[in-house]
Amino acid sequence: MANKSLQDLSKDMRKIDIAILSTHTDGGAIAARPVSNNGDVDYDGDSYYFTWEESRMVSDIERDPKVGLSFTGGKTFMVAVEGEAELIRDKARFQKHWTKSLDKWFEQGIDTPGVVMIKVHAKRVHWWDGMEDGEVKVS
Repeated sequence: MANKSLQDLSKDMRKIDIAILSTHTDGGAIAARPVSNNGDVDYDGDSYYFTWEESRMVSDIERDPKVGLSFTGGKTFMVAVEGEAELIRDKARFQKHWTKSLDKWFEQGIDTPGVVMIKVHAKRVHWWDGMEDGEVKVS
């Protein structure tokens, strides 16, 4: 296993926009869907995504906050995150992670009814880059 810090991984992940967020459904299955980090790429172990209150993601997280994130960048660089999700409904906290491109999906910006922010705090980050791989534990 090679050594990379969370800061090293942040540099490697900077150009990756789309992740796959996996949750546990009420029946115990795993549900996965693409999410965008909207350019919020200074990775410190926390990721932020916006969605609708009525989405399956939200109900899955309310029931079980343990989630997974998968990132793929370039030909051989991949990251798998095991983390815990938190649902945030506070507009003041939205503001820090809001980008203008989100207005396409949420037409009234942070005031759009039914918008919720998902914060995923990593517990373990496993990465692969060609023949090298490693793991970073996050507290």
